[in-house]
Amino acid sequence: MKLENIKRPISTLSALAAVLLAANAWSAPPPSVLPPEAPNLSAPPAALVPPPSYKPQASTLEKIRNYGAIYLGHRDASIPFSYMDDDGKVHGYSWELCLRIADAVKARLNLPELPVVPVPASSSTRIMMVETATIDLYCGSSTNTDQRARYVSFSNTYFVTGIKGLVRKNSGIKSIADLQGKTIITTDGTTSDTYVKAAATRRNVFVNYRSARSHRDAFNDVLNGKADVFVLDDILLHGLLAETPQAEAYKLVLVDESFGYEPYGLMFRRGDPDFKKLVDETLVGLMKSGEIERIYAKWFLSAVPPKGINLNVPLSPELKQLFQTPNDRGI
Repeated sequence: MKLENIKRPISTLSALAAVLLAANAWSAPPPSVLPPEAPNLSAPPAALVPPPSYKPQASTLEKIRNYGAIYLGHRDASIPFSYMDDDGKVHGYSWELCLRIADAVKARLNLPELPVVPVPASSSTRIMMVETATIDLYCGSSTNTDQRARYVSFSNTYFVTGIKGLVRKNSGIKSIADLQGKTIITTDGTTSDTYVKAAATRRNVFVNYRSARSHRDAFNDVLNGKADVFVLDDILLHGLLAETPQAEAYKLVLVDESFGYEPYGLMFRRGDPDFKKLVDETLVGLMKSGEIERIYAKWFLSAVPPKGINLNVPLSPELKQLFQTPNDRGI
């Protein structure tokens, strides 16, 4: 056998070995990129230690004591719950309930002269103002919903309302079925649009949606023909009608059919069981004594300031039952 015939397979084997060595070199990652070891799931997690400068958030009562005042949020035109007169004084059913709670706070803190500071709030800012402790208690008309309860707490229910539509009398709109192709307006930050969309979906009705910054803006848009229906809590619609000049109010009417029903609760900061207990105990005391029914009659069955308007809305059976069996259930 010739020498070159012996060398050829040797050289071929050498080349093959070099290829295999190179492949192994590429397949083995360097130590720096090796996968991390699997965590020991049986071991307890390490305790989180806050930094030395960390201070836990003060409770609502501690914050009130530290600031030397209680800050109550209110609306400017939510008759008869909380609203302002021409002199800037706040009135209303919710506002009076909040003042009773403020009295309970003063007694708890032994600060009889503690100032009560009214703070204007809107539908779109109220939850943020509660979350950030800008206000200690919101005294407007607020529906207790499970969604909102992720961010704020609610008191026991103190009012129940129906969601209705306000239309012009000559609009031809008598029920939800008549909304096909109509323009519906709601107020920013309210739950009304949710009810409208759900009702429209159930009835297979197409509608146009708009929103307004305030109840009065939306009301005026329907009055002036810029929108067909203003959907809001029926009691607030009654309040807007009552304070509107009679010649204009006569052009409008509430649709009989309701989009839904909602419970109202006073709003305050989440995660503060001591303050919630104080709020609920104050309201329950008013309910059990019958005092809340007298407060209700003052704001719903009597002439209220500043214009002497009487809404003439009797206490509903549902609300009367809630006064007898208080709870804070939302929707």
